[in-house]
Amino acid sequence: MEARRGTLIIILVLIAFSSVSTGEALSSDYYQSTCPNLRQIVCDAVKKKINETAVTIPAVIRLFFHDAMITGADASALIALPTEDAEKDSSDNKSLAGDGFDTVIRAKKEVEKACPGVVSCADILALATSCAIELSGGPSYTVELGRYDGLISKASLVDGNLPGPNFDLDKLIAVFDKHGFTLVDLVALSGAHTVGFCHCSRFADRLYNYNGQLGATDPTFNPEFANQLKQACPTNVGPTIAVNLDPFTPITFDNLYFSNLIKGYGLLTSDEVLYTDTRSRPIVQWFAANQTAFFEAFVVAIGKVGSLDVKTSADGEIRKECTSYNKKQ
Repeated sequence: MEARRGTLIIILVLIAFSSVSTGEALSSDYYQSTCPNLRQIVCDAVKKKINETAVTIPAVIRLFFHDAMITGADASALIALPTEDAEKDSSDNKSLAGDGFDTVIRAKKEVEKACPGVVSCADILALATSCAIELSGGPSYTVELGRYDGLISKASLVDGNLPGPNFDLDKLIAVFDKHGFTLVDLVALSGAHTVGFCHCSRFADRLYNYNGQLGATDPTFNPEFANQLKQACPTNVGPTIAVNLDPFTPITFDNLYFSNLIKGYGLLTSDEVLYTDTRSRPIVQWFAANQTAFFEAFVVAIGKVGSLDVKTSADGEIRKECTSYNKKQ
């Protein structure tokens, strides 16, 4: 049975690899002549920010994902409008840590010093994400480049296009499937929760109101873990209080997230369901047992994220500042 399961996952991973698309506009050497030291400049900025706060790691990764899932990998999530109706102002993006935005803004300033007017904020965000992953112990991978920055950023476009903390697997699949992601991609990308934190309000129902029953706790929680969470997140806890998504290695990009799910340490419903649902359980088990398999699948999946609806010179621009369009929209 275990051998057959392993074979199944290998086949699924191969399918994921075969379906990756990077888009015609992208190439790994896009800035070879115009900004040859680009990756080093960006990674230096990311490293400096991480040294100030480890929150930078999950903040940048989450920003990249939230940006790409709406209007594509075009840095539209960084736009700040006086009307407060840009993507960043949507309810789903209110919890994005400011350190992610700050990292890209800082990196953009350094890039502009070396290569003015050449590199898009979208490419800087993609590179910053890969740097954050590598600097926290995750896989090193080549980033395809050549994106332009998007010209549309609306809060109304966000609703229903990002996975929610209480989603079951069917709802998760619905969000990912419309962008062409496989189930392997979905599980691999969820593995980014190996770093970062989550506000208590996002999982309080699992602790105190499971299935609408006042005082009930989700039985899939490890009992000891549930008790620890109740101490950290009492019923009257403030809205800013948060706990680590991975209680054991919260700033290391590894495969422990999947082992945690098997042991009942998944913080969100959308995490734990990956193990409790029999459709995704074999993938969780495979990644828990084989970090290399997780890393390889994650690199494929994050590459797909970065290739979503890539903008070109025809429908984008190279912003001077990441938070505003070059021209009034």
